[in-house]
Amino acid sequence: MKTFTIKKQNFFLKAGTAFILSVIMASSSPVCAQTVLFTFDNIPQYTPLPVSTTVSGITAHLSGTGSSYSIQAANVLGFTPAGFSGNVIYPSSINPSDLLISFDRKITDFSIMYSVQELACDTSATMQAKAYLKGNLVATTYTIASIPGTWPVDTMKISFLTGFDSVVVHFYSHPSRCQDWGPVFLADNMKITALLTATPSPETFITRLIIPNPVSKSSPISFSLSQPENITVSVYDITGRFVKNLFQGSLTAGEHQLNWDVSDNAFQNGIYLLNITTTNFTRAYKVVVVK
Repeated sequence: MKTFTIKKQNFFLKAGTAFILSVIMASSSPVCAQTVLFTFDNIPQYTPLPVSTTVSGITAHLSGTGSSYSIQAANVLGFTPAGFSGNVIYPSSINPSDLLISFDRKITDFSIMYSVQELACDTSATMQAKAYLKGNLVATTYTIASIPGTWPVDTMKISFLTGFDSVVVHFYSHPSRCQDWGPVFLADNMKITALLTATPSPETFITRLIIPNPVSKSSPISFSLSQPENITVSVYDITGRFVKNLFQGSLTAGEHQLNWDVSDNAFQNGIYLLNITTTNFTRAYKVVVVK
């Protein structure tokens, strides 16, 4: 169900009913965001963890608890789990082991494909991801493979707007209805979005960003793009936890307007962060919601 409409048009908002968010958020400097995919194919086969790997200038340090992991071929089991390829992270024993991943800079989004040891099961294990910033827990998510069976595959995701620098991937609980399973998993295709301390180029800057304050019922958000952009407009609560996507897609250059409907149960009275992300940068703005 759509909660907003977006269209290119000339727009006019009366003075006193709107303000430019960049004025109220002058202290929130823009930062660049870089999305990187780690396939682990650049790490030699049979390499035991811990190991560090660098892709596009971003370094991830991989390690594990207990018996830990090693880098193996995707077909090490005699078959290749769906979506896996090249080299993958492989458990070094049949005993449970957390996968520990730290980064050399803050990231806002993390995902990793996993395949858990289950044979002909009706349900799948619950996997857990925890995000930390300087050793402090900031976010937790849980994932259950959407299609159970034999070595089912799914993708774990975790996001935190203000950033984190390490992730723990944990086998949380076994399948509720399965006779043949083990508390181990393979992992591949890790994707992260990193925050970089750089100023976006003028060609990609969003200008004339206007929004009513406070946001109430259905409120228009207006902005102008200097060139076509892939853009995501999302809302987080004041702690940085994701609430809702307002728009995600491609827009042409020029002026645009979308309506933000806060009447549903996703929003309560309070302060939120409106996050606008393009290919080259991310900016966040404080917004007050009054229903």
